Amino acid sequence: MPRELTQTRLQKIWVPCGSDAPAKEPIRRGKSACVPRLTNSPTVIVMVGLPARGKTYMSKKLSRYLNWVGIPTKAFNVGQYRREATQLYKSYQFFRPDNEEAMKIRRHCALVALEDLHKYLKDEGGQVAVFDATNTTRERRELITNFCNENSYKVFFVESLCDDPDVIATSITEVKVSSPDYKDCNKDDATVDFLKRIECYKETYQPLDDTWDREMSYIKIFNVGRGFLVNHVQDHVQSRIVYYLMNIHVQPRSIYLCRHGESELNLKGRIGGDLGLADRGKQFANALSSFLSEQNIKDLKVWTSQMKRTIQTAEALNTTYEQWKALNEIDAGVCEEMTYEEIQSSYPDEFAMRDQDKFHYRYPKGESYQDVVHRLEPVIMELERQENVLVVCHQAVMRCLLAYFLDKSSAELPYLECPLHTVLKLTPIAYGCRVESFFLNVEAVNTHREKPENVSVSRKSSEALKTVPAHE
Repeated sequence: MPRELTQTRLQKIWVPCGSDAPAKEPIRRGKSACVPRLTNSPTVIVMVGLPARGKTYMSKKLSRYLNWVGIPTKAFNVGQYRREATQLYKSYQFFRPDNEEAMKIRRHCALVALEDLHKYLKDEGGQVAVFDATNTTRERRELITNFCNENSYKVFFVESLCDDPDVIATSITEVKVSSPDYKDCNKDDATVDFLKRIECYKETYQPLDDTWDREMSYIKIFNVGRGFLVNHVQDHVQSRIVYYLMNIHVQPRSIYLCRHGESELNLKGRIGGDLGLADRGKQFANALSSFLSEQNIKDLKVWTSQMKRTIQTAEALNTTYEQWKALNEIDAGVCEEMTYEEIQSSYPDEFAMRDQDKFHYRYPKGESYQDVVHRLEPVIMELERQENVLVVCHQAVMRCLLAYFLDKSSAELPYLECPLHTVLKLTPIAYGCRVESFFLNVEAVNTHREKPENVSVSRKSSEALKTVPAHE
């Protein structure tokens, strides 16, 4: 939640039924006429659709993806505001369109969410905000559009349309009946109530119309990805959103991430390079083959980088594999094949600057973690399209991929632990990702460096530098 939704906060925008006093709305109403757009104006993504159509799933994935590629994004779920305002959910009756008092509460919870969304984009450096609610009527969508026009925000609607009973049933069973609304309710009763809630929304649902809404920017998603309709995409950000949404799916699958086996350079404490596997690295490759056989993974695809140590690891699997240049290890530039002691001695200021901001620091004639994230974007898109995949890669690359799936910040990313000879199994679930770790019982050197504390940087002196392990 952006901040606690207190009764006092609600009171300034909500007047209970029976009161003649006008509501003091924090958001000015206006006409929906177009206003001049700023070229760098923020974007508001507005979800549209009946309950149990995957809107929150998509809004969370979109937020995670955009943050990962460096576009500050935050989702505002109106259902959370409604739960805090009402405290106790009783039944689907709250969502009846003729329940006037409930309709006032729901409308004004949406206004409070818009107020917080505005604060995020205006004062907190946000570039994209996701307004996650049903937004099933033209009146509600016009209110949001007016608000965005007045603040020079671009608007992009994402409507999820689904009539597949199996998809809807799965969403209700796996997500909705376990929500806070049904905390003390058995699953059968919760399912019945939620189905009645959907019927309440259907009474007033007005889908985006190809004629009525032809001037709007939107994507319609049919049956969680079986078809799409895209209209009036305005800019690069919206193009990326469309491309991403057209690649994700909800089919059950797992993604396996591991590094190559221990290499000759790992044993010497040297970074980068392109030498092959050491003896224990070859043992790991064989152990990995046995592990995958035991897992009995359907139609597993194997991806590697174009570097010897990942290719040699994959060769032991006795299966086809695909090489990706994008999966190559971070380029350490002039520091390739050096130990950290050598870097500290030869390039003390570079060494210090990297410890101060490891994500953005770029090796001389090399790369930064930020650069690696950008080149991995096509890999992420393809991972979202695929089902079961094993990615055999490198420490920096694995950290970047893991940060995407676990929604880690750029500050956390360079310090994620990705030990050698360990496989991580990532299984997407409703709103996140389950992680299982498998150490394959082959010892290896520890290449992890903890985040240094109290690092000071000077272009003239390296006296404040700390001594750190030689491996990465």
